[in-house]
Amino acid sequence: MQTVIALFSKTDTIVRPWLDAGYRAVLVDLQHPEGETTDGNLTRIGADMLTWFPPRWLALSDVAFAAAFPPCDHVAVSGARWFKGKGLGKLAHSIQLFDRAAFWCEWFGAPYVIENPVSTISTYWRKPDHTFDPSDFTGFDLGDNYTKRTCLWTGNGFVMPAANRAADLPAPDDRIHKAPPSASRADFRSATPPGFSRAVFNANHSHMQRAA
Repeated sequence: MQTVIALFSKTDTIVRPWLDAGYRAVLVDLQHPEGETTDGNLTRIGADMLTWFPPRWLALSDVAFAAAFPPCDHVAVSGARWFKGKGLGKLAHSIQLFDRAAFWCEWFGAPYVIENPVSTISTYWRKPDHTFDPSDFTGFDLGDNYTKRTCLWTGNGFVMPAANRAADLPAPDDRIHKAPPSASRADFRSATPPGFSRAVFNANHSHMQRAA
């Protein structure tokens, strides 16, 4: 079965359009229960990406699309004023995790996207291929009318969707930067916009269909 895989992905937002189209989806993240949990065509794997290997049942030829959302805690430019206090260890750990994301996405050989906010990864690796704000895709989800400049590193034929903004909406808000401290703040700030997920599916699935 054709499969999409999302690394460092707690929620199924990025893979939901693919699931609805009949694909199998695999999510890998430390926040999932240890081991594998399968519900229909969705499998969640609880694992540390520094030691994770794809399950034996996942054939490389079945991977149709990959996405990765490595943690940005210690490389995001928004937190630059705290860089010195964090130390080299935390910086190295963040870069290691990003490296694992890049390694596996390239290894799968399928179109891929790696997402991070504006960060020092541009200095340590390469500049992003694309950037967007969630409000760019409100034509797919009106709830995404907010700003959060996001960088994308892509490869293996990934198709960047064209912006699709809904008409007659107010100016995008700044909810991400104004989110109050809480236990769920990190998950809220890193949540994948549903409109972007739909746009990525439409662009890449349509391209695959034409190429088949």
